[in-house]
Amino acid sequence: MSIRLRTLRNEDFVFANKLREIAGWNQTLNDWQRFISLSPDGCFVVEWKGEVAGTATTTCYGQDLAWIGMVLVHPDFRRRGLGQALLEHCIHHLREVKKIRCVKLDATPEGLPLYEKLGFNAEWSLKRWVGHGGGNTENCPHDEITDKALALDRSIFAADRSLLLKSLVQGGMASRVQADASFGLMRPGMAATYLGALSPANENSGLAIARELIDCAPKDLVFWDLPDINQAATQLAKDLNFEAKRDLQRMYLGDNKQAGDPRRMFGISEPGLG
Repeated sequence: MSIRLRTLRNEDFVFANKLREIAGWNQTLNDWQRFISLSPDGCFVVEWKGEVAGTATTTCYGQDLAWIGMVLVHPDFRRRGLGQALLEHCIHHLREVKKIRCVKLDATPEGLPLYEKLGFNAEWSLKRWVGHGGGNTENCPHDEITDKALALDRSIFAADRSLLLKSLVQGGMASRVQADASFGLMRPGMAATYLGALSPANENSGLAIARELIDCAPKDLVFWDLPDINQAATQLAKDLNFEAKRDLQRMYLGDNKQAGDPRRMFGISEPGLG
């Protein structure tokens, strides 16, 4: 057969990072390592006639929820059904092997028709807001994430992603955890500093953490992905002269009875992870 699917390995990182570069995405080599660390048997490459041609990752948050991300096919190998083959392989792995109840992803407009074809349903829309940091990097907080903060995140995200969040803190640029358990994270990316995840106990805490982290970010670009329904966070992005640059659609496949609450999400962790 011309198409072969196999597990993503460390030696594939150079190719995977090249794909990311071609797509203009923000992930780093550390992010690729994080995907494998969180899901050693759930990250894949597709080969076309023996040549590595594309990637996809999956991340499980318990039995209730899993995420598909980093679905990329090299331009030289497109229009051969490789993206669909990767997605079908991910879905089979998650639904049939791992027995996950609900699978989600954040779809670009280009990928939306394929996801709909495979049975994914639209849940809510989000945008990437792009601005600049304040440059006060010496004031960046470095708080340890607490059990209360992780519990708060579970109530907002509707699944346990403690391992992911702890990993993001370890490799991050800043982390703020307030007394009310509200928290926000910031980390480096290839194209921009990334703000998120940000899960607050209330609107005021969410806005305060966002302002603090943006102020201490380098003066280079900052990416901030926000649900459209979160009007308070969106208004803050506008007030800070951020511009909406990218539309995404959160989608789900399966039983979505434990849906998260986008009104309380003041920053997702990234489109590849939820």
